[in-house]
Amino acid sequence: MSARKSTPEEIRRRFDADVERFSNLETGQSATIDAPLSLELIAKAASLVRPEASALLDIGCGAGNYTLKLLQSLPLKSVTLIDLSRPMLDRAMERIHATAPAVEITAIQSDIRDTPLPEAAYDVAVAAAALHHLRDDQEWHSVFAAVYRALVPGGSFWISDIVTHQSTAVQRVMWQRYGEYLSALKGPEYRDHVFAYIDAEDTPRPLYWQLDLLARTGFRDVDVLHKNSCFAAFGAIK
Repeated sequence: MSARKSTPEEIRRRFDADVERFSNLETGQSATIDAPLSLELIAKAASLVRPEASALLDIGCGAGNYTLKLLQSLPLKSVTLIDLSRPMLDRAMERIHATAPAVEITAIQSDIRDTPLPEAAYDVAVAAAALHHLRDDQEWHSVFAAVYRALVPGGSFWISDIVTHQSTAVQRVMWQRYGEYLSALKGPEYRDHVFAYIDAEDTPRPLYWQLDLLARTGFRDVDVLHKNSCFAAFGAIK
């Protein structure tokens, strides 16, 4: 494990140069196991929980895949995009506007930890491959609480992300499986590249730790939609 983690500015620079990898709605981010399935399941769950949802908060929106998918099944009138990377935000806005020109888009180049969120303003919040950049427990508590306050009653919060495991033995098994997936996808050099930036940038938490935090924050109906190796899709309702 890297002793020193990347700063938000260092992470931003990497994402600025990696927009294309996040711009395919059919494949999602290929380095994430089952990315298209998690995208589909979250969109389906969000649309069934609150079919009249009109306002979406997309945390770490990347090039806009989650917003675009949710637009297929929800009558969204406004979307708020938050991302460290300006090129990512620009691509997301371009793609969303081309698909749904009437939707009001608010794009905020910021770290979610530094972004004030209005209270009771959103029907749905999503965070895909974003929260693993949170560091200590207090940051996780603060962000979950901010999202909870930002949702209307009955609103939902959905997360798709890398997760760790409580048992070191289980963690080794899951990490080995992930390495095999990456090697099969693009070869061992790509596996090593992905492992290197995860080591430098990410501080994920166990799935059950996050589920418990959702419940302690005040969310109800906390559920897991999917888990494969060290990736999971899950969420809860306010």
